[in-house]
Amino acid sequence: MSQATPTASIYAAKPWLDRLTVAQRGPVEPAESVVHAFRASVLKAPEHTALAYFDGRLSYREVDALTDSVAGHLAARGLARGDRVAILLQNTPHFVIALLGAWKAGATVVPVNPMYKSAEVGHVLADADVTALICSDRAWETYLRETAAASLVRVVLTACQLDLQTRGDTRVLDFERLPQAADAEDLVTVARQGLPAPGGRGLGPSDIALISYTSGTSGAPKGAMNTHGNITYNAERQRTGSGIPEGACYFAMAPLFHITGMVAQVVGCLTNAGTLALAYRFEAGVVLDAFAEHRPAYTVGPSTAFMALAAHPSVTREHFDSFAMISSGGAPLPPALVDKFRASFGPYIHNGYGLTECTAPCASVPPGQEAPVDPVSGTLAVGVPGPETVVRIVDDHGADVPFGEQGEITVRGPQVVPGYWKRPDATDEAFPDGELRTGDIGFMDAQGWLYVVDRKKDMINASGFKVWPREVEDVLYSHPAVREAAVIGVPDSYRGETVKAFVSLRPGAAAAPDDLAAYCKERLAAYKYPREVVILPELPKTTSGKILRRELRSRTTNS
Repeated sequence: MSQATPTASIYAAKPWLDRLTVAQRGPVEPAESVVHAFRASVLKAPEHTALAYFDGRLSYREVDALTDSVAGHLAARGLARGDRVAILLQNTPHFVIALLGAWKAGATVVPVNPMYKSAEVGHVLADADVTALICSDRAWETYLRETAAASLVRVVLTACQLDLQTRGDTRVLDFERLPQAADAEDLVTVARQGLPAPGGRGLGPSDIALISYTSGTSGAPKGAMNTHGNITYNAERQRTGSGIPEGACYFAMAPLFHITGMVAQVVGCLTNAGTLALAYRFEAGVVLDAFAEHRPAYTVGPSTAFMALAAHPSVTREHFDSFAMISSGGAPLPPALVDKFRASFGPYIHNGYGLTECTAPCASVPPGQEAPVDPVSGTLAVGVPGPETVVRIVDDHGADVPFGEQGEITVRGPQVVPGYWKRPDATDEAFPDGELRTGDIGFMDAQGWLYVVDRKKDMINASGFKVWPREVEDVLYSHPAVREAAVIGVPDSYRGETVKAFVSLRPGAAAAPDDLAAYCKERLAAYKYPREVVILPELPKTTSGKILRRELRSRTTNS
């Protein structure tokens, strides 16, 4: 775990503590592992619904038995304690069953983005020395069989997303069941064998729960080692500080393979003896139907997901009236979206900030409070750190900068990972003395509110002036016709670099590129406004909803 913060730091006084309630400041006692937390909920509420998938329901008792059997099967197939199990699945009950089954077998889970292509999956399987793979039957048949053949994988379980529901919803699940592959075994069949979990494989706080591969701003993705202690700390902080009632329904809008979905949805829900409602993958109409059916109290997703929900023709205020709290993470949250969403539908979207390396949130807007907007930059605060977390803003030499000044954001606390899998040099660079250097630029005000300006590597240098894409994007988001916005720097013979914007428009809205550029020119310094605006039907995004600036750069370079 991370070491203590140097007392000389001006941030060691933790001005953000005044923003927290007694419950949010108080000490917590996280479970030793996620398995311990889950089993405590099984004892507390065995017949309560743990997983809801369309019309399908599984109780805590049933999930406990199913995951025991998966663990017993993996052990019988030679999986040893500490071996790596890759899971490549969408948001279905199969993901949670595979996850808990692997952990009960004493394994480390490697969550893999289902959007990855063969070479990307191959890198993860090889880098993590994966020996077992749990994936969809379709992915296995179409490309993973060949990919796994070049790896150490020797055990394969496949899942059909049509299982564990009482109907196949053709709005999303528009394909037929495949025959069971001869070289793989069916996950649900294995789970229903009734096998006991293997003994002697208990996990503790320092055991690696996940090797989570970051998207990587340069080079191949690196595997952050999220320990059980990292995960259960953040889940317990959510349980005790969010005000979400015990047993409540959590809707899984963020992808489960992503650290936000893993911690804030799966583990947060299971720690609170809640019901996790799943709907395969994000599609705005299906999500709204799920809200109406399950009446969730909590969900978390990227700002782009809330934009899509707000733009859907069937959306009403009633879709959101069951929520006790809604959070956003994984992508910048424009202040204009927060205001428009609340005016149209009621809930206030609580901002949050975190990275894979700090196991999802390291700062968030506390329940019952609203994030301030910086009057100079127009940036919405991402929240405040927790009581055991210290966030500093530092210069290029790692020294504190004063409150209100920009610098690199660093994080130290019980949620910060011990390092990267098999990457000691990268670990030393990113975690000097156990403190995470995030690569994000931001500042903190004297009250402890944290503001994220942008990625350090995304800064645009126009005639020697710094332009942060977020500032321009926030102005674009304030335009009534704009649904999504992304800004990049492009070569310019006069300025060295200049600003280029890509936008998608709200349904039924109209705006010309020159109009949008003029709108920004009225509100930004001359070197900041976009000299070129491109309107696209959709902006490219990751499965977690983050807009891909690098793909937009590639399009610009290749055009």
